Amino acid sequence: MKKWLAAVVLWSLGGLGLAQTVTVGLDADPPNLDPLLSSALVDRQVQNQIYDKLVDLDENLRIVPMLATSWRVEEDGKVYVFNLRQGVKFHDGTDFNAEAVKFNLDRYRSAPGSRRSGELSLITNVQVVNPYTVRVTLREPFAPFLAILSDRSGMMVSPTAVQRLGAEFGNNPVGTGPFKFVERRRQDRIVLARNENYWQRGLPRIEQLVYRPFPDDDVRVANLLSGAVSIITPVAAKDLAAIRNNPNLVVNNFPGIGYQGIWLNHTKGPFTNKALRQAFAATIDRDVVDRVVFLGTALPSNGPFPPGTLAHDKTIPVPKRDLALARQKLAEGGRPQGFSFTLTIAPGPVLAQLAQVYQAMAAEAGIQVRIEQVEFGTLLDRAAKLELEAVAVGWSGRPDPDGNIYDFVRCKAPNNYSGYCNPRVDNLLNRARTVRLPEARRDLYSQITKIIQEDLPYIYVYHPQTTIGVSRRLSGLPVIPDGILRFRSVSLGGQ
Repeated sequence: MKKWLAAVVLWSLGGLGLAQTVTVGLDADPPNLDPLLSSALVDRQVQNQIYDKLVDLDENLRIVPMLATSWRVEEDGKVYVFNLRQGVKFHDGTDFNAEAVKFNLDRYRSAPGSRRSGELSLITNVQVVNPYTVRVTLREPFAPFLAILSDRSGMMVSPTAVQRLGAEFGNNPVGTGPFKFVERRRQDRIVLARNENYWQRGLPRIEQLVYRPFPDDDVRVANLLSGAVSIITPVAAKDLAAIRNNPNLVVNNFPGIGYQGIWLNHTKGPFTNKALRQAFAATIDRDVVDRVVFLGTALPSNGPFPPGTLAHDKTIPVPKRDLALARQKLAEGGRPQGFSFTLTIAPGPVLAQLAQVYQAMAAEAGIQVRIEQVEFGTLLDRAAKLELEAVAVGWSGRPDPDGNIYDFVRCKAPNNYSGYCNPRVDNLLNRARTVRLPEARRDLYSQITKIIQEDLPYIYVYHPQTTIGVSRRLSGLPVIPDGILRFRSVSLGGQ
């Protein structure tokens, strides 16, 4: 109660102009603020305020300059030369320059535990041409390269801070972004302050940005309705009407570029058996999931690429529920009477409801699903170690299709939570990275989608929309389809 009252007081002071603060309600506490180690969407919500990237995305998912003011591509797509913004400093006073870019790209490529290594694996050399020009050489043409640099692999962290703090950097992040890190209280809040020396003149407009985790959808929307927070993401489908009916609030709702579903562990437990994976997958009714859990706001999925994106193939059907097939596969897998497994989920009523729907569907075929709820950061850690039989974790999506699949189903990829390995898929993935014609890339991704629909490292269930509940006092928030909120141009009414 005291924490809630404190948030209300903070919001009220902001309205009086005594503290120009925007408070954001998130669905989880960000596990990691170091881009090197990050693998969660909620991390990116905070990171995008602390760190600038070499390039960014606009409202139409086009690549636009950020810390790189321009670039050219040479040697048939194997060399990128970036011209860098001058006069930019990291929050600790370190100069941003070509040496800093080299440090960051080399760190992401080779540091132990890097989640970015797969994204940047084709880089063979990063060369400082002069203080504000850097030349990046690739082993072969790489179509997604600029899109990858618009996300965590392009985030520039302070070399000085990394060298000084070591493993503690993620708890004391330093970038060049519009907001500086102030403090963090785990499971309570992350506080950022305006970067008074930001390179973009006149920005940011607010003094303080506060992130608060509310895994419970009801608590999250209650904080928005009360005015304790200015914005929440995501919004549960059941709460959309309450926000729309409030004259002080508005809902921003737009198609996302990610997916949600279930990882199946190929290395231990019942899902080492392909037929049992296929049996469980055949029990899922995606249309029912959409209607019952998401009230018609989700899109049933046929794979990792949502409709409207480059690699989506509408000729590949969305798998339908087929209990006869499920029973047939159970017999093929030597378990005609069914089997049991544990599905691990993060906290939250929607995830719990979704898991219960899966549980009820599977039970009709004799498959017993035990539901285990684990804190989100712990869940990701255990999933990465392949400790879980099945885990419900989705992906927020990337503008280039490579970002929705390469680091997930490739052998030993950093985000491969199934332990899946198929050399044919790896070959197709690598070919799709080097082809420049969109039609040729689409064909390769269609082949991959059909294979993984059969092998089932992951059951693609639905594509969520991005939903944001916002106070009408807040203005200047761009709507980018990657779902990341960018606050550098945001202001509050009366400021």
